[in-house]
Amino acid sequence: MSTTTIERGRFSHFLSAQDDGTFERALGEIRRGTKTTHWMWFIFPQIAGLGSSANARKFALASAAEAAQFAAHDELGPRLFEATEALLDWAGTLSAEDILGPVDTIKLRSSMTLFEAACSAEDAQVFADVLDRFFDGERDPLTLAKL
Repeated sequence: MSTTTIERGRFSHFLSAQDDGTFERALGEIRRGTKTTHWMWFIFPQIAGLGSSANARKFALASAAEAAQFAAHDELGPRLFEATEALLDWAGTLSAEDILGPVDTIKLRSSMTLFEAACSAEDAQVFADVLDRFFDGERDPLTLAKL
C-alpha cells in the first residue's frame, strides 16, 4: 500500500525523528543488544493514553487503525518490521530487558500488542513472535483495554 499525502503529513514527526541517522543508530543498538540512546517512542510507538511524558504523547498512536496505517507506511512500516525482526535475533539469548532496560521493555510489550492487533494476520506474526519469545505470550492488558 502506498502512503497518501495525508498519511505522510500525519506521520511527519515520526519521519523527522527517525531521520539524520537516528533510525540506523537505533537499529544498530538493537543489533548490538544494548539500547544506549533515546528512540523508543518513535521506533516502537504505543497506543495513546499510556505514557505521560511529552514524547509519549507526541508519538502515541490514536487507534488500531492509525497503527495499521503506520505499519503500512512506505518508510515507517519497513523500519518497524526491520527493528522488530532485529529484536527477534536475540530471542533465547538476551531478554528484552537486557536489550532495552526495564522501562522500555514495558513500552515494547505495549507496542507489539498494538501492532499485532492492528495488522493483518500475516504482518502481525512478527509482533506475535516478539510477544511469544520475550513475554511468554502475554499481551499488554492496558493496551488491550484501550483497543
